Amino acid sequence: QVQLVESGGGLVQPGGSLRLSCAASISMLSMGWYRQAPGKQRELVASITSGRLINYADCVKGRFTITRDDAKNTVYLQMNSLKPEDTAVYYCNAKKILPTHMGYYWGQGTQVTVSS
Repeated sequence: QVQLVESGGGLVQPGGSLRLSCAASISMLSMGWYRQAPGKQRELVASITSGRLINYADCVKGRFTITRDDAKNTVYLQMNSLKPEDTAVYYCNAKKILPTHMGYYWGQGTQVTVSS
């Protein structure tokens, strides 16, 4: 059973920072973060492949940084200069090539609230 365990969410004031972590139980081809705000669709925030190919949503470029530690099967999302519109449940996502198909996995979600 593949597991993704997230941590690091919380309440922060505008302009503040948070760091999210997601540890996978096995190595993954690609890992990343999505978020979903109330009444909105889930959207990609950032992703990183094992080859360090990185993709960011335009709205977080220059403020968020995604990194991964392959020895720990862990992906991190450093979020700086947070804005109220960053408030959402953040979900870790991972992909792995399996013998017959691509496996997609999700974490349980962690709440990030940006408010004064």
